[in-house]
Amino acid sequence: MKIIKSFLDRFVNAEFTVQPNKKLKTLSKEFHDAFGLTLVFYKGKLIAEGDLTLNRLNDKTSATISTKSAEGLKLKANLKVGVVEQKFMDSFGVTVQIKDEKGEKLLPNSITLGQAIRGEY
Repeated sequence: MKIIKSFLDRFVNAEFTVQPNKKLKTLSKEFHDAFGLTLVFYKGKLIAEGDLTLNRLNDKTSATISTKSAEGLKLKANLKVGVVEQKFMDSFGVTVQIKDEKGEKLLPNSITLGQAIRGEY
């Protein structure tokens, strides 16, 4: 059964795309709507203000954030949590953490978003 669920994760939210001109709170809400998980953006070691966009976050941090990804970042439920977090770093130069639905517990990097959606952690 786990194999079937893992296979089906390839098709869940296959077109969830992150665009750098959206506000962080909008991206977090859309991520939660798509995956039922909490996405937290960081400005340095502090949580970033939700009204910032990825573009504006660049002006507020000392790290350079690359927002030149024209097609955006596409996420699927079969990606591991750690891979998704690294994709945000590689694509936009921004640190994110993925937490459970309520935003209380950090998810292990070794599980997929699909496993997290199903509470398999």
